[in-house]
Amino acid sequence: MIVALDIGTTSAKAALFRRDGTCLALERAPIPSIIGANPVEHEIDPRAWTEAVDGMLARLAAAVPGGLAGVQCIAVSGNGPTLLPVDARGEPLCNAITWMDRRAAEESALAEPLLGRSLDPAYNLPKVLWLKNHRPALYEATRRFSSCPEYICARLCGEWVSFLPAEGYQAIIWDRASIRLLGLDEDKFPPFAGLGIPLGGVTQAASARTGLPAGIPVVGGGPDFIASLIGTATTAPRRACDRSGTSEGINLCWDKPHARDPRLLFMPHVVAPYENISGVISATGRAVSWFMGIEGLGAADHQGFFEAAASAPAGADKLLFLPYLAGERAPLWDPEARGAFIGLSLKHGRREMARAVAESAGFAMRDVIGVMESLGASVDDLRVTGQPAGNAVWNQIKADIVQKPIRVPAFGEAELMGDLCFALAALGDYGSAAEAAERLVAFGRTFEPDASLGALYDGLFGLYRESYRGLKPVFGGLA
Repeated sequence: MIVALDIGTTSAKAALFRRDGTCLALERAPIPSIIGANPVEHEIDPRAWTEAVDGMLARLAAAVPGGLAGVQCIAVSGNGPTLLPVDARGEPLCNAITWMDRRAAEESALAEPLLGRSLDPAYNLPKVLWLKNHRPALYEATRRFSSCPEYICARLCGEWVSFLPAEGYQAIIWDRASIRLLGLDEDKFPPFAGLGIPLGGVTQAASARTGLPAGIPVVGGGPDFIASLIGTATTAPRRACDRSGTSEGINLCWDKPHARDPRLLFMPHVVAPYENISGVISATGRAVSWFMGIEGLGAADHQGFFEAAASAPAGADKLLFLPYLAGERAPLWDPEARGAFIGLSLKHGRREMARAVAESAGFAMRDVIGVMESLGASVDDLRVTGQPAGNAVWNQIKADIVQKPIRVPAFGEAELMGDLCFALAALGDYGSAAEAAERLVAFGRTFEPDASLGALYDGLFGLYRESYRGLKPVFGGLA
């Protein structure tokens, strides 16, 4: 058996698999986030990660005869770029600064000319600079900087590494030359390790705590978006993955020469020799939970929200919503952007507002895909993953707005499926994680776009983009 762990931004997941891909048990745990007085500050108490992992493993053990005694490997993925300073004993020194956090905008702006490249405030190096500038005692006390999945792996096997999905990702994570140019301490940054490679064996202490057999290999699945690419078989050109959750990540596998555009990220795909063209949208899922909260809906009452959204007409009776509640990343890269209802009138109510919030995810996705296709790339389909992937209303809305098929994997937890594929490759069952994905990933329902809504959404998308351009000076003034 194999255990797969994924620690997301707002929830963690764990699954127990047979080596043929059969899921024997699946567990979840919430991960509370901490929003600072400044809305660009987003943190997580790392104890929430460890408590979630230990609790889920205990419940997996209770779900099968013999518990976890038959587990042969554990693979771990998690959210990032999220930065956690730890001391010499591996204990956290403060809350983790999440990938949604954009407090390091000033440090990013100062670092960019030194490094000769763009450096988003969400990346690790600006966050480290912020700690050095604003929390110097904490910076000095830090033995090493870690991210979410690396921290969990270190608790299991005692080895501290930084996951490198492929050569070229150093620009997002860190590299020695940049560390020196920014005046940071090199020994605080662990060495790189590839994905799908055993890092070490589960220690006796971790075995006693978790029930996992001592000595079994701990394998890195890396950043959760990489695991989801494998878990949706987004491993061949023209296939794209829509990672839907707190945020929305569009990742396209591509193999042909094309122009570069600073609005998107261009990185090597984890499957050589392809390229991963991507754009991360900051808060589409968070916008839904935000609206549910102000409407008095419970955190789990997504059905009530989407019933309201489905009862409103397509286009929300000409009401738009900008989902920039935490600034925006691709394709705007504007930490000062804010959310807004556009066109609100006395005839609009809860139904139309819910519909506009749901549709905003489709418009934000179309904004990213439009830039991709303007460069000569093309998207054949979108493989959706994350908790919203099982929502038929939202999947159809997205398909109608982007005018692309939305394919839903038969096993909905793509990060866990990706971790399984990395583990199977590490155990030698397959030559690579991509080969395992081609064999194991299956799809259920496909949501085809309604062509009759194309003209309506074309017009509204133009107004969506124009709304941001018009409000950009207002957002700057408010910030």
